[in-house]
Amino acid sequence: MKLKTLFPLLLLASNFQSFSQDINTPYVQKIDGTKLSFNMQPVPAGTFVMGSKKGNPDEQPVHKVKLQAFWMSAFELTWDLYEPFLYKDYEVSHSTAPVPPDVDAVTRPTKPYLDMTFGMGKEKHPALAMTQYNAIQYCKWLYARTGVFYRLPTEAEWEYACRAGSLTEYAFGDDDKALGDYAWFKENSGGKTHPVGTKKPNKWGIYDLYGNVGEWTFDQYLPDFYKDMKENPVENPVAVPSKLYAHVIRGGSYDDTAERLRSAARTASDPAWKQLDPQIPKSNWWFPEAPFIGMRLVRPVVPPSKAEIDAYYDRPVIADY
Repeated sequence: MKLKTLFPLLLLASNFQSFSQDINTPYVQKIDGTKLSFNMQPVPAGTFVMGSKKGNPDEQPVHKVKLQAFWMSAFELTWDLYEPFLYKDYEVSHSTAPVPPDVDAVTRPTKPYLDMTFGMGKEKHPALAMTQYNAIQYCKWLYARTGVFYRLPTEAEWEYACRAGSLTEYAFGDDDKALGDYAWFKENSGGKTHPVGTKKPNKWGIYDLYGNVGEWTFDQYLPDFYKDMKENPVENPVAVPSKLYAHVIRGGSYDDTAERLRSAARTASDPAWKQLDPQIPKSNWWFPEAPFIGMRLVRPVVPPSKAEIDAYYDRPVIADY
């Protein structure tokens, strides 16, 4: 797979538009027509070393990556922010004004046949078990609500933001003894998610990058993707997804050991996560056996054109099997 994306917006957008936000400044995004909002943290442009010499084969070879600046959401997406997209009646009852037609026209997930919180809690807890397609369609709904382009991070953006300038296995060092200060994982989670932002953030003010729930990236999972990195540094790499499986999930979850929460650790989505789905074909929206997956938002500093936005949000659905 080539390094260059099919969608220029993931690398360098073609039309440079003005911003009301300073890239060096955090901001609060209000969701128009509701009382909801979320926090975005700036991630500066820079070059970092991606991968791990001590890690798994799919984390090697380590290589330099150069990225443009972007904002990343300070917290994992929570149920209160996700449910207005998930349920139309919920959106209507929680809106402060009539739902605009373009928002109403966004395709919504099929209603799940089971409790997608899995009894772990909803208030301030991360939304979970959505497919990557579902996560991207949430971004589309958010764009209709706010007029601002949000998307999933690329795998390189995620690791860069997670490392926050570090070269060690974790942003705080190589020793995992301090991990409990930053993450909910197998040793301290009690087998469930916890409210976001209750552990320490990294140096760039971003919480729960380790643990709680794993987080979708945009990339196709390719075990040997790093071997194609010939440039030094490679700029804005992304493995554009062309197949339904597997896609890259980062950060580890409440159910993972410390090893799987390292900054460079990669996880691949698995069709087995829909094994119990009784629908034929299986749902494009949910992973009923993956209550350990969530999502986080990114906003590129250079906004893409409307055509590029549509290309990102409206990619053809790949039927599951």
